Amino acid sequence: MSKIQVTIDRLILRGLDPADRHAFLISLKSELARTLADSSGRSKWARSHRTPILRLKPVNLNPGPAGARMLGSEVAKGIRKGLKP
Repeated sequence: MSKIQVTIDRLILRGLDPADRHAFLISLKSELARTLADSSGRSKWARSHRTPILRLKPVNLNPGPAGARMLGSEVAKGIRKGLKP
């Protein structure tokens, strides 16, 4: 089994209520773990590389913890897409 390490040095979230940050982070971590554990297509992007900046498509931010969870999931999916060569 391969080990995948993702390091996010800085994450800027404008408009996210500080009370909803925990819900966002839990969602981001769980979706990243799920999506990166999927072995289909891993050989195309599972290589050592650095991506200095990853700009994601605009995502709507709904209020409350549910909106923060949805945002975390969408950010994780964007990261996965950004890993593709």
